[in-house]
Amino acid sequence: MAGEKILEVEGLETSYDMIKALKGVSISALSGKLTCILGPNGAGKSTLLFTLAGILNSDQGKVIFAGEDITNQKTSDLVEKGLALVPENRLIFPHLTVKENLLAGAYARLAKEREKVEQDISAMYARFPVLKERSSQLGGTMSGGEQQMLAVARALMSKPKLLLMDEPSVGLAPMIVDEIFSIIKQLNAEGISIVLVEQNASKALEIGDYFYLLDQGKQIFGGSREAILKENIIKKAYLGESAG
Repeated sequence: MAGEKILEVEGLETSYDMIKALKGVSISALSGKLTCILGPNGAGKSTLLFTLAGILNSDQGKVIFAGEDITNQKTSDLVEKGLALVPENRLIFPHLTVKENLLAGAYARLAKEREKVEQDISAMYARFPVLKERSSQLGGTMSGGEQQMLAVARALMSKPKLLLMDEPSVGLAPMIVDEIFSIIKQLNAEGISIVLVEQNASKALEIGDYFYLLDQGKQIFGGSREAILKENIIKKAYLGESAG
């Protein structure tokens, strides 16, 4: 239901070997809203998404998704529960065709819903016409922008309740970035809950509902667009403006 918490993260700590990358991070995301995670390089943003998606295990803390404790559950189980990740740098399957990539996104549904999956592929082609044109083309031969659209479509094929997006604008030309952000805004307008990690703060501020700032593994701010623009610490730490 819109406005209810679909995700609640409490005191999350995650390490790479002996290095603690997340240091007690607590955030929440509302159903139907677009929550943005901002911060400089090395702040722990991608680590947070990897932990939420089950790619990394946390040392401490709790992750509640749709009312269920999903802390350190397997990625495959989380996908079936409705949590999908669009990873940084796309990470589509380069040696599979566009359609095979889309089928891979729906792997958890194929056995029971093959006909519905085919209908959803048609819906993805309607949403992303370039994917229909490239249906039989190998994913690795497409442009960066086309691969990003494929990565988004592949995640949508799992019918997620919550879409995690990690740096969708990275490495793309400004015109393509605008297109990708337009797609994200449209998905959210259709009611899809989104947690977006993004280096391009100005673009994120255009579309986000709620914002968190991470720095060196710690959450140092949480608030609305209006609040983030007023906070001098945000301007100084991330937006490159002097505090005053």
